[in-house]
Amino acid sequence: MDWIAEMTDEDTALWRSDLGLIADAARQAGDVALGYFNQSPEVWWKNEGRSPVSAADFAANQKLESILRAARPDYGWLSEETDDDGDRLSRETLFIIDPIDGTRAFLAGQDLWCVSVAVVRHGRPVAGVLYAPALEEFYEAVEGGVALKNGRPITVSTTPLDAPGRFAIAEDVLKAFPEALKHRIERVRHVPSLAYRIAMVADGQIDGTFVKHNSHDWDLAAADLILERAGGRLVDLQGEAPLYNRIQVSHGELCAATAPRLADLLRGIGERRGS
Repeated sequence: MDWIAEMTDEDTALWRSDLGLIADAARQAGDVALGYFNQSPEVWWKNEGRSPVSAADFAANQKLESILRAARPDYGWLSEETDDDGDRLSRETLFIIDPIDGTRAFLAGQDLWCVSVAVVRHGRPVAGVLYAPALEEFYEAVEGGVALKNGRPITVSTTPLDAPGRFAIAEDVLKAFPEALKHRIERVRHVPSLAYRIAMVADGQIDGTFVKHNSHDWDLAAADLILERAGGRLVDLQGEAPLYNRIQVSHGELCAATAPRLADLLRGIGERRGS
């Protein structure tokens, strides 16, 4: 985007300062959530009974909010566990939060959940962290920098395109792909946290993933930046990067992958739809 091309040294210093802030906040919130892990926290249901939310989600959200909003009172706020309002739309910069991405896994005693925190400016992330405390994994990235996992640089997979790519993809979606594309995809087991799944692409553990419609800003923003700085991309079916902090915070179908795999996957999806 144009404003990124015009970034100054002052902007870079601010984003790095923001990264330090959200990294500390995510660690504290993750430790709060970890205290509830495997402890049968109280659970409620939202979205007409389709999505669980637990006392751990609310406690982690409260910790994040108490740290971040006090430190950056001029930033907007969007969190899965905070009632949304229109104020964020008037802010150039905001925090986008998921206090526990993968709540179902968390409640089932599975390790694959994480705290997701991003700083978004003009619709795109400029700093992002994912903290998976049960796995002792910490992912981070800042605009213009490299993606890190536990302090070490990570990059996307270099598996050649003529070898099957390992994809986290729903079975029903894969079945609908053209036969030629199916044979180039090795399906891996379901990963309940979308943010963590995208981080797996950034870390080269898998070659890509397909995201069904109705993901949300808080599922994506931090992981999006981490993947980008690791050499991959998250895009819609037209090849465009998602924008955040719009009136509508849900998204359509998306793909996350290395560049060659992404082009191959988008071609295959186009064939599936006859486009």
